[in-house]
Amino acid sequence: MKPLRVALVLGLLSAAAAFAQGAPNVEVFKSASCGCCSGWVEHMRQNGFQVTTRDVPDVPAQRKRLGMPDRLGSCHSAKVGGYVIEGHVPVEDIRRLLKEKPNAIGLAVPGMVPSSPGMAGPKTAYDTLLVGRDGTTRVFASH
Repeated sequence: MKPLRVALVLGLLSAAAAFAQGAPNVEVFKSASCGCCSGWVEHMRQNGFQVTTRDVPDVPAQRKRLGMPDRLGSCHSAKVGGYVIEGHVPVEDIRRLLKEKPNAIGLAVPGMVPSSPGMAGPKTAYDTLLVGRDGTTRVFASH
């Protein structure tokens, strides 16, 4: 291989390794039998996040432990960058959350919205909610 090509390949490998080390870590709490949770996990991994899954017997209890109001519940809860992510939140909303760093519990897509990441079904309009420390919500993004 020519020296320039070797340098280019080594540079690309170094950049890929640095990205993998700097990729945000996501810890997902889900039921072992939930297929759509696995779909959301794959959505996160395909978009550069490092994901660890934890099968728990009681997702609502885990949600409560994380501080997410039950009324905003979905089938899984996650932690990333000090925030709680509830449900099928799109990766672009999580990236924005981590960039803007609002004073909040995190983000939620309550319920199981068809066409949200990891969910099959017809295209459905939905909102991602920013959940304040006091439990109040506001629309963070519309899809």
